[in-house]
Amino acid sequence: MDIAAASMIMSQAHVRQQASLAVMDKTMQTSEAKGNQVVQMLQQSVQSVPHPTHGGQIDLKG
Repeated sequence: MDIAAASMIMSQAHVRQQASLAVMDKTMQTSEAKGNQVVQMLQQSVQSVPHPTHGGQIDLKG
């Protein structure tokens, strides 16, 4: 294999690797954003709806 062919192969591998990393980075950003949205949604739901059994009973067995 000559130097030019080796250079092309290395360049193509580098481009593939960079593309793969870019896709993975975008996926991670999207997942983080969706996770933050879920956390916000859960925090809002906890504040607006009280738990139905908290404070209604006292456990006297011990």
